[in-house]
Amino acid sequence: MKIRTKSLYKSFIINNKKINIINNLNFQAEDGITIILGKSGCGKTTLLRILSGLEVADSGDVIIENNNKVSIVFQEARLMPWLNVFQNIHFGHKNIDNEKIQNLIEITSLKGFEKAYPNQLSIGMMQRVAIARALYNNGDIILMDEPFASLDYFNREILQRETINIYLKNKKSIIFVTHSIDEALLLGNKIIILEKGEIKKEYLIEKDIENRDILTEYFIELKKDILKQIKN
Repeated sequence: MKIRTKSLYKSFIINNKKINIINNLNFQAEDGITIILGKSGCGKTTLLRILSGLEVADSGDVIIENNNKVSIVFQEARLMPWLNVFQNIHFGHKNIDNEKIQNLIEITSLKGFEKAYPNQLSIGMMQRVAIARALYNNGDIILMDEPFASLDYFNREILQRETINIYLKNKKSIIFVTHSIDEALLLGNKIIILEKGEIKKEYLIEKDIENRDILTEYFIELKKDILKQIKN
């Protein structure tokens, strides 16, 4: 277990009405890629914000194993426009590890763009910089909040493969929020369906993550079951 929650609750006041977002959530993620899947408004992003420390729960606990460090990749890259790729990766750090940065640039297929600025990059490349920055922060646990939602099909497919490669090379624990079932099937070692702030069902994926084919009978049947869970 890398990170878990115990009896987690979170609500917001909207138009003078209390809205429960997270309800007695007991969640845990181990090594591998854990997918949080569900309809809009089910509490996915709020859970990630609580896990990252950006949001405070009303009650309950977030327990991080061995004080593992948590990094987050948002839906938008959130790069500093006045810094180039190399500088954005180590932004916020006084000590600069040039060798590590170059390694991350290669892992995220950014070689040759070290001195490029955000306005010179595609949206997909900016997201790669954001992922490299999260890895440079030494996050043992990387939270990814629908990081490819704004990308076109081709860039999304490229970054999905990059995410798998980053996991295989670095063996980080990744918690990945998405509303795409196909993306969940492609990336997940475990899929958690969230509904009204509660875990409705969990799936452990039996197939290896490398070279996964989601058009096989195993994944087709799994997709049908997930669709049924989300619609009901």
